Amino acid sequence: MLSRRFAFLDHPGPLAFAHRGGAAEGAENSAAAFERAVALGYTYLETDAHATSDGVLLAFHDHTLDRVTDRRGRISELPYRAVRRARIGGVHEIPLLEDLLGSWPEIRFNIDVKEAAAIAPLAEAIRRTNAYDRICLTSFSDERLVLARAAIGREVCSALGPRAVAALRAAATTSGYGRLLARLSRAGVPCAQVPVGFRGLRVTTRRLVRTAHAIGMQVHVWTINDPARMERLLDLGVDGIMTDNVTGLRDVLERRGLWHPGHLAA
Repeated sequence: MLSRRFAFLDHPGPLAFAHRGGAAEGAENSAAAFERAVALGYTYLETDAHATSDGVLLAFHDHTLDRVTDRRGRISELPYRAVRRARIGGVHEIPLLEDLLGSWPEIRFNIDVKEAAAIAPLAEAIRRTNAYDRICLTSFSDERLVLARAAIGREVCSALGPRAVAALRAAATTSGYGRLLARLSRAGVPCAQVPVGFRGLRVTTRRLVRTAHAIGMQVHVWTINDPARMERLLDLGVDGIMTDNVTGLRDVLERRGLWHPGHLAA
């Protein structure tokens, strides 16, 4: 099975991802949010990669500081000496992604590469922390994913890009896509990270999950905050859920006997 090649995916499932550390329960992408998620028992943290104008790698979602910090400006146009003064929610420093990787060698990080400028510093951070087996790359750009894999230079877990997700959905809904599925399988990408729906189209269906599983690929769904929807997705057989509602997902999995907390849980 393709997904079994990757240590990132070897935790007992379904995998529970704390999206931006659990953005519904703390300041998103802050060290405090990540620490709380780890204390709850989360082994998987989802975060994002941006770089400042001088190449410092941040765990931060937006292209600008404006929405979640007390400063303004586009991150890629600001040096780190300016960005480091920003506070998430007026309180929390923006964490360096390398610091997160180095602080928790037992934790897996699902990293959304937000721009091409983040690729080189991300590859270097992964090398310096020897995090190859505990990161998974994702992006809304197929090209960016290709560049990131090449920059890292070793096989690492990554998710399908948007064009490949569209191909997987087509294969799940229409016959005659056998060769396409074979190409997806040969690509060596072990997971599809998908929304429930997109622009009025259903994406996460039982057929899509079965189609992915048939080629050895896991399906992780984002970003699910409603416990009832979490239950329905688990009934479909998805392999992972990303959530801002970290307490809610933990409770759902506990009721099903499927919560497998990391050893750093409080």
